[in-house]
Amino acid sequence: MSTRKDKFTKKDRYFMTVAINLAKSHIGLTGTNPSVGCVVVKNNNIVSFGVTNINGRPHAEALALSKNKKKIIGSTVYLTLEPCSHYGKTPPCTKTLIKSKVKKVIYSIADYDERSFNKSKKILNFHKIQTLSGLLKNETKKIYKNYNFSKKNNFPYVTGKIAASLDFKIAKGNFQITNEYSKNVSHQLRYKNQGILTSYRTINSDNPRLTCRLNGLERLSPKKLVIDKNLKINLNSNILKNAFKNDTIIFHNSKNFKKINLLKKKKAKLIFFELDKDNYFNLNKLLKKIYEIGIPNVLVECGSNLTKKMISKNLFNEFYLFRSNKNLKFKKKIKILDIRRKLNNTFKYKKLVNTYLDKNSLTHYY
Repeated sequence: MSTRKDKFTKKDRYFMTVAINLAKSHIGLTGTNPSVGCVVVKNNNIVSFGVTNINGRPHAEALALSKNKKKIIGSTVYLTLEPCSHYGKTPPCTKTLIKSKVKKVIYSIADYDERSFNKSKKILNFHKIQTLSGLLKNETKKIYKNYNFSKKNNFPYVTGKIAASLDFKIAKGNFQITNEYSKNVSHQLRYKNQGILTSYRTINSDNPRLTCRLNGLERLSPKKLVIDKNLKINLNSNILKNAFKNDTIIFHNSKNFKKINLLKKKKAKLIFFELDKDNYFNLNKLLKKIYEIGIPNVLVECGSNLTKKMISKNLFNEFYLFRSNKNLKFKKKIKILDIRRKLNNTFKYKKLVNTYLDKNSLTHYY
């Protein structure tokens, strides 16, 4: 069924705006599933609503339709995203809508998951549920930017991040360049991604924990993904001390079975990966593998070498450059002015992020 703007009323736009605000409230909290807003309306009154639950389940439709069941019969349902029509870890939401005896469904944009893409209209219409799409689609496209990219390309949405001193240098070793406000923003980036990619060099020199340490969001810490061709990672590193099953994944090309067994005892998961012609991993193929094992959003936190390789391969969808208000005063430091120059040349847009960082600054490239 085709959709024209004149098919939607001011009230339709109002109720979809409510659904959009619900979806926005859980962005980054729903794991590999998209955050969906659902509003159920009858006689121009909201009788129920839902948003995708933390870690992705239950879905917004299931939550909304489980309340006020009698009032829901004959209602109109507003959704930010096309309802799923496939069986996964939960039954399809189209089945839930049919069972709830709703009269009409309006969703904003299609779900680019190939299992559901543009299938719900046919299913719902067959069951005499009027179904329209396209309402406020420009607003919802922004919400599902990452999700749509990964589903269309079968590739993770990749975000880069690096912190530098005032004179654009980074420290060798575990040294906090930026302040606590910048650190908190960095931790926000962590919980919004399901994987955090780094190299063994960064692990061995900085010994980071790579967790989200914002109060209440610790359990949303990303999986640790380590590039370590020859398995040189320090066995006493923080990420191995605190590892649990499948939490830490190491990509390697080593036949050092003694080290492999030691790492497995540390609960690390090891994935053997072929080398490219330049005796290094093909980063495109490696990221595709990361997507295939169920990680659609990846944050890259690493040193200058891997960052440069990623930029040169045009693998970042966006990038955050944190800048301190102070210079580094010790000798072990690396200049990253060339990284800044490459970012300026690679990305079409950049802007200073309007958030409180005291005397630090944050440039967002996209």
